[in-house]
Amino acid sequence: MSEQLAKELQLEEEKVAFPEVVTVAEGPFITGENTDTASDLMLAQMLQMEFDREYDAQLRREEKKFNGDSKVSISFENYRKVHPYEDSDSSEDEVDWQDTRHDPYRADKPTTTPKKGFIGKGKEITTKHDEVVCGRKNTARMENFGPDFQVGDGIGMDLKLSNQVFNALKQHAYSEERRSARLHEKKEHSTAEKAVDPKTRLLLYKMVNAGILETITGCISTGKESVVFHAFGGKTGEDNAVPPECALKVFKTTLNEFKNRDKYIKDDYRFKDRFSKLNPRKVIRMWAEKEMHNLTRMQKAEIPCPQVVMLKKHILVMSFIGHDQVPAPKLKEVKLNSEDMKKAYYQILHMMQQLYKECSLVHADLSEYNMLWHDGKVWLIDVSQSVEPTHPHGLEFLFRDCRNVSQFFQKGGVSEALNERELFNAVSGLNIAADNEADFLAEIEALEKMNEDHVQKHGKKTSPFSSDGDPPIIYNE
Repeated sequence: MSEQLAKELQLEEEKVAFPEVVTVAEGPFITGENTDTASDLMLAQMLQMEFDREYDAQLRREEKKFNGDSKVSISFENYRKVHPYEDSDSSEDEVDWQDTRHDPYRADKPTTTPKKGFIGKGKEITTKHDEVVCGRKNTARMENFGPDFQVGDGIGMDLKLSNQVFNALKQHAYSEERRSARLHEKKEHSTAEKAVDPKTRLLLYKMVNAGILETITGCISTGKESVVFHAFGGKTGEDNAVPPECALKVFKTTLNEFKNRDKYIKDDYRFKDRFSKLNPRKVIRMWAEKEMHNLTRMQKAEIPCPQVVMLKKHILVMSFIGHDQVPAPKLKEVKLNSEDMKKAYYQILHMMQQLYKECSLVHADLSEYNMLWHDGKVWLIDVSQSVEPTHPHGLEFLFRDCRNVSQFFQKGGVSEALNERELFNAVSGLNIAADNEADFLAEIEALEKMNEDHVQKHGKKTSPFSSDGDPPIIYNE
């Protein structure tokens, strides 16, 4: 037996004793029959790939454990070894719009026309005035409108706006923008309701910082012409003592709140030369100054009224009528017995006579709403519209005040209350005799006309009445 035959027999015996075990490697890295496993290099690369997959899986577990439920997360993507396409959840058909240069939700830009003004040749020439081209350009220009102007959504639609429609929309957009700006400016530079504009707020802060006021507690009253705030007084100065409680009257800077305001001040001889209907700010300051002067006259005559502390532009600081931040009730709101009602009537009658003769003023808005009941007596407030008797409508205002007072106390059960004509004569001392109200008003208008004509001719004011029956008293300004 030869040596070669012996080797063949040995191999056959080994095959019978040790049959070959075929193992199939699992995983995506062995793709099938074409995989060559005879090379040691290939086997080493496959083993390294399997190790890298295990390492990446460990990174994912660490990343998930580190982030938890936090909204802000970190990623170990840069530390991974392999990035196989099998790990991607997206299919080949899915498209990420953020990675594409073409956005289907963005309108296509209209084609631009060259400097020569047309494109194309022969019959296919298209000029810049083409209806389709202009319509698409107008649609694209709508993006330049303000953010508050809603232009709609035209995705997938080839919109074409004519020049007429585009110009109308453009003009409307500009008008709305200007109107919005005016409303914003009006809101920022006006005092209305319970709010104050920045300039007024700055004035209030300066008063507090200067020590005139300690603190401003809040709003206590609102009217057609002003807003009243309560404040605690600060340090007492040498000139004017600041009361413990103050009332801040902030005049509204919007003339539409009180449209008839000008007739009370433009014909007042004290402010006629300074009146300017074109500047609302100046008119408001003049209105506040007028109330300060009227209150000062009333204080000299010892008429119960708020005491003036200071005037700062359109803010008037006065003493507070009330106790512990609670304002005194109006005569309309308080319930008085017959004795107090009679006492209040005679007090008001005396104050009207003092106001007319000693202060040379007519309240011009006297009613139960502008009279307060405090400490057992009546206090007069709101005299910013008060005028002198020589005002072109001064006597008419006085007659209106007498009517309001007479009607209120007659309804309140005061039997001694005079009617409006008797009260007018008692206050003014004119002793106008008339059988009815129409003739009485005609006499009043005649007296006002006589006074107005005299002022226009001589530049002086005349008082068309005299309690002693003497001729009218003429006095210089």
